[in-house]
Amino acid sequence: MSASLLKKGLELLETTGVSSNSRLKAARTVSQSNKKTRKKKFLGPKTGKPTVKGKITKSALEEYRKHQATDHYQKNMKYMMTSNFMADSTIVQKVLDQNRGRKARDRPKEKAKKKAEGTVFTEEDFQRFEKEYFGGAGKI
Repeated sequence: MSASLLKKGLELLETTGVSSNSRLKAARTVSQSNKKTRKKKFLGPKTGKPTVKGKITKSALEEYRKHQATDHYQKNMKYMMTSNFMADSTIVQKVLDQNRGRKARDRPKEKAKKKAEGTVFTEEDFQRFEKEYFGGAGKI
């Protein structure tokens, strides 16, 4: 209750001709009830008290089994083996790249593309070199 309500209550008591002694008692009871309602508001309602009545006891084993991770490997393998759908290799590669990780240590080193090994010299160049190197040895 607010102070204004308390004053109005006291004024009503004064107008009815109640003695001052009884007015003090009434004021005390109003202030005490006011304190109780404040405490109730502060602490909150006590409606959610735990009681044994209607409580269902659960087995610890059931709770443990419920929260255990289940293995779906056999079901998944059976589904995959019976499925006729084959994903495109580009899609598979994208999924694998996403799941590999973002850090550099998770990425495989990219292999440099090797150029086709060949020579810049033609067969005629080799024959000309042979004639110059081996053929001109007798002339000094």
